[in-house]
Amino acid sequence: MQPSHQAPAARSAGDRPRPASPEDPVLNAPGPSPGGHARHLTLAQGTALYVAAVLGTGVIALPALAAAAAGPASLLAWVALVALSVPLAGTFAALAARYPDSGGVATYVRRAFGARTAAVVGWCFFFAIPAGAPASALFAGDYVAAAFGGTHTAWITAYVLIAAVAGLNAFGVSVSGRVQLRLSVFLVGLLLLAVAASAPHARLANLHPFAPHGWAALERAAALLVWSFAGWEAITHLAGEFRNPRTDLPRAAGMAVVVVGVLYLAVAGATICVLGMRAATSPAPLAALLSIGIGGPSPMFAAVAAVLLTFGTMNAYFAGAAKLGAALGRDGALPAWLARGSQAGDVPRRSLSVLASLSLLMLSMSRLGNIDATALVLLTTGCFTLVYLLGTAAALRLLEPGSLAWVGACIALIAVAGLLAASGRYMLWPLLIGCGALTYQRLRQAGAAATRPAPRDA
Repeated sequence: MQPSHQAPAARSAGDRPRPASPEDPVLNAPGPSPGGHARHLTLAQGTALYVAAVLGTGVIALPALAAAAAGPASLLAWVALVALSVPLAGTFAALAARYPDSGGVATYVRRAFGARTAAVVGWCFFFAIPAGAPASALFAGDYVAAAFGGTHTAWITAYVLIAAVAGLNAFGVSVSGRVQLRLSVFLVGLLLLAVAASAPHARLANLHPFAPHGWAALERAAALLVWSFAGWEAITHLAGEFRNPRTDLPRAAGMAVVVVGVLYLAVAGATICVLGMRAATSPAPLAALLSIGIGGPSPMFAAVAAVLLTFGTMNAYFAGAAKLGAALGRDGALPAWLARGSQAGDVPRRSLSVLASLSLLMLSMSRLGNIDATALVLLTTGCFTLVYLLGTAAALRLLEPGSLAWVGACIALIAVAGLLAASGRYMLWPLLIGCGALTYQRLRQAGAAATRPAPRDA
């Protein structure tokens, strides 16, 4: 099955990777894609999906987790990750604009390094979602439980969120994109309200001691915060859905970097300076900021905000990962049964059903095995870090050497290599997934060879 939008085909073993050029087939004109499907995502909707994918649940939970790991010094890790977002977002936006394919990073790695490495990247992203979705849903569940009580409230909320997101995406990206735009506008306003309302209660004395756990603790904080900034690659799987990917993708990424950077630094700074020592122990820091700033029924208000924010994040990731799963089925990296829906404009319902089922299974296993959300976060960020490493390495081979995007890819590759080292033992999970991808490829090739008819004698 051929790619839906006539993107350049995967290179053969003897092909040499080449830099992208203006002549590369890309989807530049508005209207239907070459496959005959109308594309749906506008610049505003694409920006909203970017903001949701990156802002995500990190803003409602990670300020507290990072503060617990490194104290006020965690603010330095926030600043470093915001700075890294600029070249990272630019790199993936440049690649997506040149090669708009539902395979996303897996497509770029295929062009640069071949099918085996692409399968590893695709599996790492696809199978990171069933670990990340339960963690995201549980973060929101903690807010709901804090507002309404109940022994099983957090778990019930998590199950409902996963099912609801899967149901929305079954209607297609045009529906989820419109919903995402409204959610993002509302949530950006809410976060600004929380920061502004609590700002008069900020105290510089809460910055001391600045590094209570030592400077080495910044590594763990940075490894946790990768969760907060994962997402710059997620929208690449939807590149073929943009009306004008060549221009809209870089613009959407640029606007999202500014919005996300400002909001993350504002919320993280307010969490430390307003909550002080409580920042490290608060399961719902956003609710605490609202309670201090405006009082009243703020826990309920924060619970609603947390659910909507989490819904938006999971919506963006499920949309991108479902498209990726269909592309992997199309390209032979996953069973061909998943390939339906890989074309731009089609809904990958089979891939979506697999994602939803695995996410619900992982959530149930977490409950039975008493696995906390922090462990799920680190498992997920380990996968994303490996995806970033191989994706930025592919950019160095595909983008024009010396161009601004190429220089950004160099900076991003060096920074991601440092994050990889900080992930420690949690890198075992993506390595295991990578071994699974390579094993599947070998078995698939062996099966194809076994069923191939033997040549007849002359």
